[in-house]
Amino acid sequence: MGIWQQLMEYLYIKKRDPNEPRTQWMKYMHGMNRISLLMFLFALLVMLIKFVIVPLLK
Repeated sequence: MGIWQQLMEYLYIKKRDPNEPRTQWMKYMHGMNRISLLMFLFALLVMLIKFVIVPLLK
Protein backbone atom coordinates (compact mmCIF):
# COMPACT_ATOMS: atom_id res chain seq x y z
CA MET A 1 0.00 0.00 0.00
CA GLY A 2 1.36 3.39 -0.97
CA ILE A 3 1.86 6.21 1.49
CA TRP A 4 -0.52 8.57 -0.36
CA GLN A 5 -3.26 5.96 -0.35
CA GLN A 6 -2.79 5.43 3.40
CA LEU A 7 -2.91 9.19 4.06
CA MET A 8 -6.12 9.52 2.05
CA GLU A 9 -7.66 6.70 4.07
CA TYR A 10 -6.61 8.34 7.36
CA LEU A 11 -8.23 11.62 6.35
CA TYR A 12 -11.40 9.87 5.10
CA ILE A 13 -10.80 11.00 1.50
CA LYS A 14 -10.70 7.43 0.19
CA LYS A 15 -12.62 4.37 1.37
CA ARG A 16 -10.76 1.50 3.01
CA ASP A 17 -10.40 -1.90 1.37
CA PRO A 18 -13.33 -3.98 2.68
CA ASN A 19 -11.28 -7.20 2.44
CA GLU A 20 -8.54 -5.84 4.71
CA PRO A 21 -8.48 -7.56 8.12
CA ARG A 22 -9.23 -5.15 10.97
CA THR A 23 -8.18 -6.00 14.48
CA GLN A 24 -8.70 -3.91 17.60
CA TRP A 25 -4.99 -3.01 17.71
CA MET A 26 -5.03 -1.87 14.09
CA LYS A 27 -7.95 0.44 14.91
CA TYR A 28 -5.97 1.92 17.80
CA MET A 29 -2.86 2.36 15.63
CA HIS A 30 -4.80 4.02 12.80
CA GLY A 31 -6.57 6.32 15.27
CA MET A 32 -3.28 7.43 16.82
CA ASN A 33 -1.76 7.98 13.37
CA ARG A 34 -4.79 10.04 12.36
CA ILE A 35 -4.48 12.22 15.48
CA SER A 36 -0.75 12.78 14.97
CA LEU A 37 -1.24 13.61 11.29
CA LEU A 38 -3.93 16.18 12.08
CA MET A 39 -1.76 17.73 14.81
CA PHE A 40 1.14 17.98 12.34
CA LEU A 41 -1.04 19.68 9.72
CA PHE A 42 -2.36 22.09 12.37
CA ALA A 43 1.23 22.92 13.43
CA LEU A 44 2.19 23.61 9.81
CA LEU A 45 -0.79 25.93 9.48
CA VAL A 46 0.19 27.82 12.64
CA MET A 47 3.80 28.15 11.42
CA LEU A 48 2.58 29.42 8.05
CA ILE A 49 0.45 32.06 9.73
CA LYS A 50 3.22 33.02 12.14
CA PHE A 51 6.06 33.32 9.63
CA VAL A 52 4.30 34.47 6.46
CA ILE A 53 1.03 36.22 7.15
CA VAL A 54 1.80 38.08 10.39
CA PRO A 55 4.94 39.85 9.00
CA LEU A 56 2.93 40.96 5.96
CA LEU A 57 0.40 42.66 8.22
CA LYS A 58 3.01 44.75 10.05
